Amino acid sequence: MGVAAVAAAYLYVKPDLPDVTTLKTVRLQTPLRIYSADGQLISQFGEKRRIPLQYEQIPQPLIDAVLATEDARFYEHGGVDPIGVLRAAVIVATTGKKSQGASTITMQVARNFFLSREKTYIRKIKEIFIAYHIEQLISKNEILELYLNRTFFGNRAYGIGAAAQVYYGKDISELNLAQYAMIAGLPQSPSAANPIRNPQRGKNRRNVVLGRMLELKLISEQEYQQAHDAPVTARYHGAEIDLYAPYISEMVRDQIVAQYGEEEAYTAGLSVYTSIDSRLQRYAQRALRNNLYDYDERHGYRGPRAQLWNEQAWPITQIQEYLNKQRREQDLVPAIVVDVQEQSAAVVIANGDEIQLQWDGLKWARGFVSDTRQGPAPKVASEIVTAGDLIWIRQKQDQWQLSQVPDATSAIVSLDPYNGAIKALVGGYSFNQSQYNRVTQAKRQLGSNIKPFIYAAGIEQDYTLASLINNAPINEWDRRQGVAWRPKNSPDVYGGPTRLRVGLARSINVMAVRALRHVGIDNAIDSLVRFGFERADMPRNESLALGSASATPLDVVNAYSVFANGGFLVEPYFIERIVNSEQQSVFEAKPKVACRDCERLIEEQRNQPAMAIAVTEPPQQDSLETALQPQDVQLTCPLPAERLAPRVMSEQHSFLLAQALKSTIWGGGNWSKGTGWNGTAWRAARTVKRRDIAGKTGTTNEARDTWFSGFNPKLVTTIWVGFDDHGRQLGRVAYNNNLDKNQSYGGEAGAKTAGPGWNEYMKNALDGTPEVNVQPPQNIISVRIDRETGLLTRATDHTSRFEYFIAGTEPTEYVSSAPDEQPLFEDSEDEELF
Repeated sequence: MGVAAVAAAYLYVKPDLPDVTTLKTVRLQTPLRIYSADGQLISQFGEKRRIPLQYEQIPQPLIDAVLATEDARFYEHGGVDPIGVLRAAVIVATTGKKSQGASTITMQVARNFFLSREKTYIRKIKEIFIAYHIEQLISKNEILELYLNRTFFGNRAYGIGAAAQVYYGKDISELNLAQYAMIAGLPQSPSAANPIRNPQRGKNRRNVVLGRMLELKLISEQEYQQAHDAPVTARYHGAEIDLYAPYISEMVRDQIVAQYGEEEAYTAGLSVYTSIDSRLQRYAQRALRNNLYDYDERHGYRGPRAQLWNEQAWPITQIQEYLNKQRREQDLVPAIVVDVQEQSAAVVIANGDEIQLQWDGLKWARGFVSDTRQGPAPKVASEIVTAGDLIWIRQKQDQWQLSQVPDATSAIVSLDPYNGAIKALVGGYSFNQSQYNRVTQAKRQLGSNIKPFIYAAGIEQDYTLASLINNAPINEWDRRQGVAWRPKNSPDVYGGPTRLRVGLARSINVMAVRALRHVGIDNAIDSLVRFGFERADMPRNESLALGSASATPLDVVNAYSVFANGGFLVEPYFIERIVNSEQQSVFEAKPKVACRDCERLIEEQRNQPAMAIAVTEPPQQDSLETALQPQDVQLTCPLPAERLAPRVMSEQHSFLLAQALKSTIWGGGNWSKGTGWNGTAWRAARTVKRRDIAGKTGTTNEARDTWFSGFNPKLVTTIWVGFDDHGRQLGRVAYNNNLDKNQSYGGEAGAKTAGPGWNEYMKNALDGTPEVNVQPPQNIISVRIDRETGLLTRATDHTSRFEYFIAGTEPTEYVSSAPDEQPLFEDSEDEELF
């Protein structure tokens, strides 16, 4: 009768039994993980946190703890434990309650993968037959591996790998016996026995597990007692992030979801390796924050976040309780002022420590009146803070100082100019405050950052770096509006005919307007579009020369890469490769690369059809080099033609613009002779201290947007500073008597608002790397010219310099005769050329 009953039950449920062979190819839901190029975890996305482990990776003490608690006869039964079933049946018969399920680990695997958790007899019958099928299909160790990787352990942790990380912030192999027992006790009641929510119940459950292990002689009495007396050390640990870079991780998440769909993206266990360099990313984040703090603090202190008491001070326990509820913002720490002396203040932070803010950390904080006005410099600390103030503090140069969350915001992006790989990207001060990614989403007016592209169009037409452009006022009558358009220089001075190199480096507005007139608006827009700017964002009027066009920082940095790489337009990218849960590569980026050697070889092959090109995958950029072989030897090109980035500017023209942009930083003339002059980015020369850097500042009307874009031959970077509110000006700063004379005061502008952030980042990013000397390309010559007129000269004193020209475009007239004959053309680079 028993056999008949079992047979009948099997026939009854057989149509509903699943195909257990799917367990052989089961794919556990694993979150999307995002890494930097050097393997540091940036972020992970997914409802279930899981770190799948193979059986061999699971520590034996944890296996013993789980089996002792869940299924002590696991290796003895065939999927169903008759003794356990009998025990459960007796309890049902005597009490009428289904308080003990008698489920083996195999049966739990059957339920977790194929059934619901409802307590019904029919589900239990199905569970039994599925368990028998599983035991026939896969080994005991494989069943245990599935169980330990699939089971829910609370706090979104699925599997023991995730449980170890969530509760202890460690790899599973690093835990001790008490911690293994705690984890082993969670599957039965992941909420009620959770050691984070209920430490005492968690400890009681842990000790039950330890008792079972002692009873089964899996641990000694001494091991039991030591683990039994151990304190509860579990606390919540988020994902083990190595590099916090939320803006780039959100870009990756968005692209992966668009490509794979949400379910696949969040559960398939994809690992995405980005192009981000963790070292550069940290430098970019720090530079952006420091630059915003400097801007914000020179505009004045906006006061405490809150006043918590007026007379009766809070006890330290209440202060700590309050501060522990406050969220930190970037590197700012919430604190409460507890005492104020003449030129110092004592504050308490969340751990109860008392910190002294000395006068050097307080004296900057004159009152904020408006974006263009600040109050008087304070003389005593009581003018700045009072006891009971809730404030922000931060560490600066090894001391604590009063601070505040900046009102302004910023964006910085840095990429490899030869393949477009984004090496660092920060889309704003705080992702918690705003997920708006200003690098890719904020189209802002460019100001003078556009001028190199206006002059590029002129150089491609007929200008040279020595061409004279009139630096004189413009009064253009507008018939339609009945007013005159009078673009002004900043500062509002004019010097008459001036060489193009000087006009670009000193960002002279009227010269840029005249250059645009010379080129023509349509031709200038066509040129800008070739550099990757959107035609729809280019106004068809002369304000284009002064930067009324709009673009994102990513558009700008990509356009400047053309000057850095010799004339190619690369395409920015941020995903290098994608690996699936089996560690198989499912995607590898194949960016188009700026490769002058490849271009030459391909052209050579076109001219000599008999010669073949052997196409190979590109090596690292630093090793991209080729050599022309005899005609009977096959040429080797490191890149196929379709992997070559399109050329949008000749190598010669790109070289000339890059040289001119060096003068923006290094200036020119002879200071000892009274002819020296600074470019607008002279601060970069003092900070970065390298001769292979070039760049351009940018400021819009009323300083609503400030920019600095620049490069060396290996790295190109753009930084923008402004307000999200387009109508708000960055304003002006009055001199602060409390600060040193090197502080920035006066109107905000690209050079002193955005530039310092670029300087700090590039100084750190390029530190330790050798300076790169770019050799002039073919057909470029250097000619001695007169600094005043741009004409040929034989003088060798401070009135002359060598200038670069494309052969055939150099001047043909001399400024005057000189008594000493000197060579006209010079191939040597001994003399400064920028």
